[in-house]
Amino acid sequence: MTVRIAPAGALLVLAALLAACGDDAGAEPTSVSEGDYPLTVQNCGADVTIERAPERTVLLTSSPVPFLHALGVMDRVVSRAGAYPAEYYDDETLAEIEDVDLLTDQLDSSGHLQISKEVVIGQEPDVVLGQVDNLSRESLEAVGIPQLVEPALCEEGIDDPGFDDVYAQMEFYGRVYGRPDQAADAVAELKERTAAAEALADTSGRTAAVLYPTVGGGVTYAYGNQSMADPQLEAAGFENVFGDVDERVFEVSLEELLGRDPDVLVLLHSDGDPADVEQALEDLPGADRLTAVTNGDVMTQLFNFTEPPTPLSVDGLERIVERFAS
Repeated sequence: MTVRIAPAGALLVLAALLAACGDDAGAEPTSVSEGDYPLTVQNCGADVTIERAPERTVLLTSSPVPFLHALGVMDRVVSRAGAYPAEYYDDETLAEIEDVDLLTDQLDSSGHLQISKEVVIGQEPDVVLGQVDNLSRESLEAVGIPQLVEPALCEEGIDDPGFDDVYAQMEFYGRVYGRPDQAADAVAELKERTAAAEALADTSGRTAAVLYPTVGGGVTYAYGNQSMADPQLEAAGFENVFGDVDERVFEVSLEELLGRDPDVLVLLHSDGDPADVEQALEDLPGADRLTAVTNGDVMTQLFNFTEPPTPLSVDGLERIVERFAS
């Protein structure tokens, strides 16, 4: 499939250095590059061709935000839909987000964003980033609008995900937006931060697991070796007790969790009070027998600090290291 569109309108020791690098990325002018266009890229198994660097982007997910901020192109985002929790962003990025019109943040009963094709088309985008259940790639292709989705969120996902996928996606967006030099600078900064976190990682040989408990009772999910949680734990110095499971995410029983009994637990959630998430784990019958619970080695962070692979995954790594480094 090919789509063509007409041309259209401090956590760690390096904190001070990295902050300075971040300021440079956000301050550069965002003139449109006359680079290698038309540009054809592969995304979710489809060939997508863009005639020139996008000037009118619609966001259907928050995942691209840290990439676009690092490239200095958030001013090319004309509208957004979905949730953009302030906890993910520094003041500069948050100000950029708040300058973008919010189309909707309403979710259906299953927690999925719903937005009509007409609303999206009405924004006259030259690219749409993200996907929703009721707005397919094919329906946008029919009106000449290309859609790009984070690789980890494609149906086929990513085999053996890692921090290299964060760097590759930054370079991908650098090509799409005609900002390869800015992408190279951003990748260099992310690599420095990852290396700095790894240098401070836990060295005690402890095990860990990343879970997504259901607040109010229900299923508890765990993350295997096809999730970004696995390399994130490894970089933090831990062995993922579910590292032998060839799945991204799956239901896990308390009995299974007790059998593997990780020393450390990282709990993910999408919104709300982190204390409620920890309570959801503690309310499971027998949870008090988990080593991590007994020792108080449990932390909670927002979902995108782990998945999908974005610069926020580096933030999440730094948070884990800060919390548990020996």
